[in-house]
This record gives sequence, C-alpha cells and structure tokens, in this order.
Amino acid sequence: MLSTKLKEAAGNGADATLYVDDVFSTYLYTGNGSTQTITNGIDLAGKGGMVWLKSRSAAAYNCLFDTARGVNNVLWSNTTNAQVTYPSPFALTAFNSNGFNLNAEPDVNQNTTTYASWTFRKAAKFFDVVTYTGNGVAGRQIAHNLGVAPGMIIVKRTSGAANWVVYHRSTGNTKYLILNATFPADNDVDYWYNTTPTSTDFTVNSYSDVNASGSTYVAYLFAHDTSSTGIIQCGTYNGTGAAGNAINLGWEPQYVMIKASNDTWGWNIYDNMRGVPTGNYDNFLLAESAGAEQSSGAFNDIDFTATGFTLQRNTSRLNSVGGTFIYMAIRMPNKPPTSGTQVYNAVSYTGNGTANRAITSNFVVDLAIGMQRTPANGSDRFFVDRLRGATKGLVSWDTFAEATDANSLTSFASMTGVVVGTDTTDRGFNGNGRSLNPYFFKRAPGFFDVVCYTGTGSATTQAHNLTVVPELMIVKTRSNVGEWCVYSSNLGNTKSLFLSSTQGADIANAYWNSTTPTSSVFSIGTFNATNSYTYVAYLFATLAGISKVGSYTGNGTGQVIACGFSAGARFVLIKRTDAAGAWYTFDSARGLTSGSSPYLLLNSSAAEVTGNNGVYASTGGFTLGATAITTTNIATATYIFLAVA
Repeated sequence: MLSTKLKEAAGNGADATLYVDDVFSTYLYTGNGSTQTITNGIDLAGKGGMVWLKSRSAAAYNCLFDTARGVNNVLWSNTTNAQVTYPSPFALTAFNSNGFNLNAEPDVNQNTTTYASWTFRKAAKFFDVVTYTGNGVAGRQIAHNLGVAPGMIIVKRTSGAANWVVYHRSTGNTKYLILNATFPADNDVDYWYNTTPTSTDFTVNSYSDVNASGSTYVAYLFAHDTSSTGIIQCGTYNGTGAAGNAINLGWEPQYVMIKASNDTWGWNIYDNMRGVPTGNYDNFLLAESAGAEQSSGAFNDIDFTATGFTLQRNTSRLNSVGGTFIYMAIRMPNKPPTSGTQVYNAVSYTGNGTANRAITSNFVVDLAIGMQRTPANGSDRFFVDRLRGATKGLVSWDTFAEATDANSLTSFASMTGVVVGTDTTDRGFNGNGRSLNPYFFKRAPGFFDVVCYTGTGSATTQAHNLTVVPELMIVKTRSNVGEWCVYSSNLGNTKSLFLSSTQGADIANAYWNSTTPTSSVFSIGTFNATNSYTYVAYLFATLAGISKVGSYTGNGTGQVIACGFSAGARFVLIKRTDAAGAWYTFDSARGLTSGSSPYLLLNSSAAEVTGNNGVYASTGGFTLGATAITTTNIATATYIFLAVA
C-alpha cells in the first residue's frame, strides 16, 4: 500500500479503512465575530470525537467540546471549573460530518483573532471519549473502545470543580499528572487504583476528581501503537541538555504534546501547521494556560524529522539534563491523493507589494516555488518549504546557501494557500507590479516528500516518508554554497544532474553512493553528506493518475508522451540528460496549449519565453510539437521529465 492504514475495531464500526487524515486535524482559522463553518474533513456527526480550540493571537481559555457531552457544554483545560452548560449552543454550535460550526463567542471566534483547532475523531487504536457517573466505589472499571491499552487518559469531573487528572503509560499506574497545572508526576493520591488500564477498560479509585458518587465525568483516551500501522504514540524520553536528542517514532509527526514529568513545566503543544521549522524558532501553546501563542524566540527548541522529533537545545521545558519527559505524538497526514488538484497548483497574478496578502492554492502548501515571469533585473526562482520555515529560501539558478527573507513568503499557516509580504527583493511571490506564477506542492504518499537532514561527512542513508521508491530527488545544502544535486531513476544511481546548471548527466561523483533508494530511505555519498552541513531533499515519484516521472528520446518531429492521466498534464518539467540543456517548466496557469506554451527556466533568472514553444497538454499526458525540436525534442537527445495531472 502507498501509506499506513488503520482499521477500525468493532467498537467504533469495522466498515472503513482510515488514514490519519480521517481521524485527526490541526485546522487554523481567523475569527469573524459572527458564525463560520470549519471544514476539516473529520466526521464528528457520524463517528463522534472531541474538538479542542485555542486562541493564538490573544489570551483566551482552552475550550474543549465533545460529542458525548453535546455542543452546549464546554470545559476549559486551564481551569478546574465545572462544565458550563448553556441553554442553546453558544460557541461550538454543531458537530458535522466534515467538521464543526462556530458562533460569535470571543474564546473561539473573536473578530480578527487567530485560532488553532485540534480535532480528534473516535477510532480504534487512536482516540475515544467516555462519559460516566461516579459511584464512589474504589476499583471502579470504566469500559472504552480503543481496542488497545490507552497510552494516555485525561479525566475531568464535569458536574463540579476538579483538576484534570492525567494517566500516562510512562509514569505508571501509581502516579498522575494534572493537565491544568505544571506539577510534576505525583503519587500522593492513587487515582488509578494501582491498576494498569487494559484494551477494554481503565480503573479509578473513589476520589472526587475521578469517581465521586453521583458526579459526572468525561474521559479522553489516547492510544499508544508502535506497530507499522500505528498513527499515535505516548512515550517518554530523558533530557540530555544537548542539541540532537533524537526521539524515534518510526514516522514524522504533525503534532506533539510534551510535559516534563519530574519538574514544574507546562504542557507544550507543537504542530506543523503553526510551525516547527527545522533549525528555526518554534511556536507553542500551553494546555494549562490561557495565554496567547508563544515562540522560542531566536532559539530552535524542536525539529520534526522523518522518523520522529529532535530536541535541539538545553531547555527545562523540553530537554534539561536529568529531566524526564512524557509526550503524545500524532503522525503526519498519510492519505494518498485522488486527484492532482489536491497536491499541485500554479497561480498567476500580479504582485502588489503589500504585506499579509493571501494567495490561494486550495490546499495546505508544503513547497512553494516563487516564479517571476517578467523580471526587471532578473529574479530568484525561490524554493520555500514548510519544513524549513516560511522565511527560508533557496535560489534554484545558483549554488547560494539558504537565504532569509522576512518579506517574501511570510507564512504557511493557512489551510488554503500561503501568505506573502512586500517582496522587495523580487523572490517571485509579491513584487509590486510583477507578473508572478508560483508553483505550489503538497506532501502526499506516493507523490512528494520533503526531508531535512544534517551531513555526517560519511556515506549514509536518510529516512523519508514517500512510502514508495523515489524516482526524482533534488538535494541542496542549506548552510553552505553547494550544487543542487538531482537523482533520476532513469539515469541510475551513479549519475547526477544539477538544477542550477544546464550540464548533462555527471558521473564523476558518487552523490548517491551508487545505491538505489528504497521506499523508506535514500542513500547519499560524501559529496552530499559534508560533516555538519544542513540539507533539504525534495522527493517525487509516479503516482497513477496524479504524477509521472519518466524519460523519452527526442525524435525531431513531434510525439505524444503518455503519463496515464485522465486528462492533460497541468505541469511539466523537462531536462536534457545526454548533453547540455535547460530545466524547462511549463504549466496550465500560464498556458499549456498548442497555441500558447510559455516556459520559465529553473536554472536561470531570465524572463518567461512566450509564444508556442511546442509543449502542450493532451489527453493522457503532454505532446511535444514541431516547435519543440530545438529545445525539448531534439532528435536522438535523451530527456527526463516530471508531469503532474
């Protein structure tokens, strides 16, 4: 299969195969002071679950709603308050089959305030919600439908004031934590009756926080699954006080909650939508605090990696010497796309040089390539990706190290595209008066992945989450001047191309360690693993009906290149390999027809070449017409290409 799957157990309906995308969502939105619908693709109405809402830009309570208690009832994780019940929906007004509705309540929908929402859908081996009425009997067993032993349980008394009591598998059945406070794990009270939860139930003692007679309670249960199909883990690690403290999950997370279990530090929540850029500062929210979103400032606290996460400095919150920490981590989205429009788009527009301009791609963007069509003095083809952070870019037509530009692409924190700034340096995103055409890509199994890593100075392998064998890989050093090294499966593991150069295939350097990549790792030689240099790798593959990585031989007349698409290609990248040749890009936003097929070059800052240049979309792929015989269809010349439907 292309990606990890999760089968629901009988307790939650065994009729569907689920992906992470079906059971969890981080969705960012801006309040409008009225009503709005959040469409995140999570079926709360039919399956049930919990929604956690938190203001980012202003102080406001952490608001938790769930289908077991109903839309009229809210709990706040940063207080001990009892559940507040309103006579009619006041904040979250409906659980839908694809998200939820909001009203104009300030904590969740204040005009112009930005918010984060985390939606957990009930599903076996992932998450469950249980409500019960206490009976005051020690050793009370509460049934659940996780299908596995819970990794973490959060219990809150809803009928009266009480702490949010937390069980975590790493602290054991004799200790507890408090979600609404920063206390370390304690064993003063035996909340769990000295009994480890099982795959069918958990046990509570008679204390009022978890089981007072006549009181009502809600419990949120999170699974711990280290199997190959697991999408959530609840684990622990020891702080080292040094950068590079790597935590192995076996997959890349999109969400991590971390708490020091032996110290008085808070419940830190990180997610890749709000930003966990590799090597840069990180944004976090606190479950126990009403405060606005915080940043690690000039420091890099944590990086998400292809196999887990890494703590990058000595901080008592996350990585102190002698510290013990617990976490709950959720896997990155892993649902294969069903159409090219879900993972690729090009948008043509005129820059206006104003800050905070939203550019719509109609999906969450992981890679944006700034493409300026009519540069005045030349412009960058600027690669910016979510994993490195919005302000960090690489110029494709040169070997420059990574550049920082706070005014070009300014944010990936959008569910429908990106936010751009004044772009005074003409990076290709919003230069005033410029004609622009950026390319947007989304990471997806079988189609595209992004990996950041640090070189070791020796030949090695790097993990990835493409889930299939990469056929096209583009690797660039971030921290230093260096080539854009390109691997093509059509050329083999002993040859390379260079994105910033017209040069044909190179065989002088063993960039790929003469080793073909696999569905889980790719190999790099010493040229791509210089000690302590940082790198980024972009990986593409053929996904039926979505993308095609291939090759062809020019015939000097005209030919059709079949890609297996139901319609014509919307994006085509072509490079000659047997001799010098440019990196041509064609796309349907600017024109990909037999009458108009302008191109831009990734290896050059030159303006767009307009007119009919011989590459146009045709049923099933693209066609090389008669006017391509001097560029992309020279007789007997060999080419590689990437096409997206």
